[in-house]
Amino acid sequence: AGCMSRVLAVLGALALAVAGFAWWANRKVDPPVETIVASSLQSLNEQNRLSVFAARFVTAVTSRKAQFGLSAEKTLIIPAMVRYEIDLAGLSQRDLAWDEGTRTLTVRLPPVEISGPEFDLEQTREYTSGMVLMALTDVEQLLDSENREKAGADIVSQARSETTMKLARDAGVRAVANSFAMPLRAAGIEASVQVEFKR
Repeated sequence: AGCMSRVLAVLGALALAVAGFAWWANRKVDPPVETIVASSLQSLNEQNRLSVFAARFVTAVTSRKAQFGLSAEKTLIIPAMVRYEIDLAGLSQRDLAWDEGTRTLTVRLPPVEISGPEFDLEQTREYTSGMVLMALTDVEQLLDSENREKAGADIVSQARSETTMKLARDAGVRAVANSFAMPLRAAGIEASVQVEFKR
């Protein structure tokens, strides 16, 4: 009888071990939300900077100089590409919040940053007047430098328009939301992802 009791005890322990292993294996297949979110966060951190949008602008600027009773003028027309990026390197757990009641993950992103402009020099057009003054002085170099500075400032000003910035932010929201939502969905976890920008 004692031997039989020991056998039953061993079988019971084995049954518990098998049940425990099955539960552990099931958790590995269906990991908790925190595990998936942490993995997604690490993946985004590794991207460092996420380019979410790009836009092309054209600027036309004019500069004038006068010396010795003469004048010179140059007009520069040039297109440029501007990229909109989000710095994900600093995104951390503090920027994430999980609401178990609503099954919602909230992600707070740093502001969208403008990268560029990248000027398309092959599409540049210039219109010049006052060649005499340019031949006698360094006015042409001064006009070129002033026009480049004006062109850069104008492109950035256009790029920061509320309409374009909204398009960039919306693109960033979609990209980051998908980065968290897709792994959760793949694991069979029903959850919504709310992405917003820090102020």
